[in-house]
Amino acid sequence: MKSYFLFFVSACILVHFLVSAKYDPDWASLDSRPLPSWYDEAKFGIFIHWGVFSVPSFKNEWFWYRWKASKQADYVKFMEENYPPNFQYPDFAPQFKAEFYDPDKWADILQASGAKYLVLTSKHHEGWTNWGSKYSWNWNAVDLGPHRDLLGDLANSIRKKTDLHFGLYYSLFEWFHPLYLEDKKNGFKTQKYVETVMNPQLAEIVNTYKPEVVWSDGDWEAPDTYWNSTDFLAWLYNYSPVKDTVVVNDRWGSGDTCHHGGYFTCTDRYNPGVLQEHKWENCMTIDKKSWGYRRDSYLSDYLDMDDLTQSLAETVSCGGNLLMNIGPTHDGRIMPIFEERLRDMGGWLKVNGEAIYSSKPWTSQNDTVTKGVWYTSKPDAVYGIVLDWPPSNELILGSPQSTEKTTVQMLGYATMLSWKPNPTKGITVAMPTLNADQIPCQWAWVLKFKNIK
Repeated sequence: MKSYFLFFVSACILVHFLVSAKYDPDWASLDSRPLPSWYDEAKFGIFIHWGVFSVPSFKNEWFWYRWKASKQADYVKFMEENYPPNFQYPDFAPQFKAEFYDPDKWADILQASGAKYLVLTSKHHEGWTNWGSKYSWNWNAVDLGPHRDLLGDLANSIRKKTDLHFGLYYSLFEWFHPLYLEDKKNGFKTQKYVETVMNPQLAEIVNTYKPEVVWSDGDWEAPDTYWNSTDFLAWLYNYSPVKDTVVVNDRWGSGDTCHHGGYFTCTDRYNPGVLQEHKWENCMTIDKKSWGYRRDSYLSDYLDMDDLTQSLAETVSCGGNLLMNIGPTHDGRIMPIFEERLRDMGGWLKVNGEAIYSSKPWTSQNDTVTKGVWYTSKPDAVYGIVLDWPPSNELILGSPQSTEKTTVQMLGYATMLSWKPNPTKGITVAMPTLNADQIPCQWAWVLKFKNIK
């Protein structure tokens, strides 16, 4: 493996780094890069899983693998009962038409969610590219199915109509790509797949769509030396068109997750519940069972707003970002259940976003007396996110210590709240008795404390 290389855009080959490179292609250097500030300030993003798997829309986005590789009984049965004997997974591609795909409508919904960044699947493990990749002939959204550049259309709408940062998910590996399987058979001592597919595709999406998030996945079967990860990241940080603003995650090779990269994801749905030393992200799904859209879902399979506000409060209090996933349909619609959750999150953030955006963890992440109260802070205030309204309207808190100048306010409610110091430690806040039209929000209420210890 040669080092000190980068992607050369016009030829999509590796060339020598210039002497002026700020970051070297090794983890010690790459991990020293400060995370661009916009990412920590954003706190909340939307993940979108969309691809050919959205056509069968059965069980989850790993449909092809579980049907053909692990041959799980329910997937095999589904195909036997609903499709002819010779039907193959690529036969789903012409049905992925996205005929109702309206990127401007998507942008409006995403803006209404209150999210500050977006991560869209450019390519999942099935290998299908949602752009017209020159390195995925006849297995991409321009040659087949929609016959349009799904990535470019959404990137244009997002940048035209919203303030979201546009990002892309990219799977390093493909389940059934023959070159990848050949490299795997050779113990990853050859790099035919990396050199002819992966490297060029990463160059394509970065230089064409200029994503400010590169969300890597599908790395776990091989070390980062096989994937050329440090070479790619050094190019991304030194020379790419997004070198000053791009952020990346930690999925760059077996053993790298939760150790190297930009921010850490560690595992899917990672939510440690305690403050982390390194910036991290909780990537999770509104649908409890799948990242892609499922036709076989029930209402009980979806997280409700109590669940989502709790996840946001826990995540941000412990220094993380929440990346909340939705799965559009094969015809390009964001289903009403997802749109409702997105708009409800946006409504909640309109009232309470002061406690979320650009906040920092406080000295206590959750309260020492009352469960379900999570704290964030800014230089002049501390915020307590109260997940459950106290039955007696009396909220006993152990973490905030009062002073003579302490004030307590509920975001979205004009009148200051009364409080008293507890006999031993903390304060008791008198929550107001409110009529329905006075309640600032339906899920989780935020108290703003000033002049506390």
